[in-house]
This record gives sequence, C-alpha cells and structure tokens, in this order.
Amino acid sequence: MNFTDIKISKAIIDDYFRKLTSSLELDVAIVGAGPAGLTAGYFIAKQGYRVSLFERKLSAGGGMWGGGMMFNTIVVGKGANDILDEFGIRYRRTEDSLYIADAVESVGALIYRSTQAGLRIFNLITVEDLLVKDGKVEGLVINWSPVEMASLHIDPLTVQSRYSVDATGHPLEVVRTLCKKSGVQLFTETGDVLGERSMCADEGEKFVLEKTGEVAPNMFVAGMAACAAFGGPRMGPIFGGMLLSGKKVADIITKRLKEKK
Repeated sequence: MNFTDIKISKAIIDDYFRKLTSSLELDVAIVGAGPAGLTAGYFIAKQGYRVSLFERKLSAGGGMWGGGMMFNTIVVGKGANDILDEFGIRYRRTEDSLYIADAVESVGALIYRSTQAGLRIFNLITVEDLLVKDGKVEGLVINWSPVEMASLHIDPLTVQSRYSVDATGHPLEVVRTLCKKSGVQLFTETGDVLGERSMCADEGEKFVLEKTGEVAPNMFVAGMAACAAFGGPRMGPIFGGMLLSGKKVADIITKRLKEKK
C-alpha cells in the first residue's frame, strides 16, 4: 500500500471522529433528515446552537426526492413559499395558488444550506433507544444502521442533548421507542401514540402545523411525526406543512434555549 492511500484514510477517519466527538453533547438532536428535520436543523443552527441530525439511510431528504408517485416535482401552499425563498429554491405559482418546485433542487438546497448554517448530518446511523432520566428525554442511543440491518449484537453509544426532535415521518420511530421502553406518558389525548389517519391534504397541512411541538418532556415532534403522534391525517405529496413544521419546532426550541440561558 502506498503512502498516499494511508493519508487519505487518515484524513477521513480524523475528520469524522472530530465531528462525532463534538456532537456527543448537543443543544438539540434531530432524528430524520426529511424536509421537516432539515428545516428545523437549519433554523436552530442559524441561531448558533449545537445541533446534529441523525439519519438511518444513506441519503438525506426523506420522501421529498420522489415528489408524488416518483414524479420529482414538489408542491407547497401559500406561506411555505417563504421557506423556499429562505433556501434559495426556485419555484413558480400555479393557477390554483399552489407553488411548485423541482424536488431534486429542493432537497439539494435544504441539505446544502442547513450544513452551511452549521447543522451536522450523520447518515447511516440508527437511533435504537433514548437516554431517559426522571421521565425526561436527555439524549439518544445510536448505532450504525448496518448493525441493525444485520441483527448484530453490537452495543450502541449515547449522545446527550437538551432537547430532541422526532422527525422520522410516518413511522414515528423515536417516540414509539420512548413509549415502548420507558413507559413515558405523551402529551396526547390518551397519553399514547394515536396513529396517523387517512389522507386529506388540506386538513393534514393544518394539523401538522398545529400539533408540531413537545410530545413528552424534552421530546418534540415535527412533520409527519406530529400527525402520527397526535392522530392527524396524512397529506400526501404536498410539502409546505413539512417545511413550516420544521421552522415552527425550531422557533419553539430556540425560544426555550434562550429562556434557560
């Protein structure tokens, strides 16, 4: 093996572990790199807070890549176009007062602008558990996604965070794990996950924004995770609610962080 190959390996290893060790103590930990998670991470990082995002898949972007039924165009409603402007995403208005944009450009802009703002994105990492003390979520328990896929018995590591966000979409993976393993009562009507209802775009867009917020002590939900937690309808291939939800949860958390300084 020649010396250049070793230098390449060393550069990758050194830089990755620099990023990882600097993410062991966070202000905010986000799970799920869909539009809501990326938007939340952008606005939190923009305020100067330590925020990292953990995504189990190879790529960030969630369901936005495919638009609707693999037609890679996204649609947002009035108000969400302000978020597109914030990220420099080009769009045009339809006769029905909707705004359409290229899905690939949109995801690329979300990833680029959020990381430029200071968000650290760790892909290929699964959140398999949570750090819970006195009924409050105090961090995430992480492992490599391939470890989970191969059902290997490999112990995880822990990331501490003041606040955590479940932005895993329809599966609501983090909050479901919280309920299953810790028995924490959620801030829902029943104290448990209510589950997502059938599609209604108009109602779903309103619901996701209304219910974005804290679902358990120090644990927040954004995007479709809010619908899954609080029993709202899915909205299908319209993404404005996801973007606005990410902005809303960022605003709530940054306000809380400022109050506790």
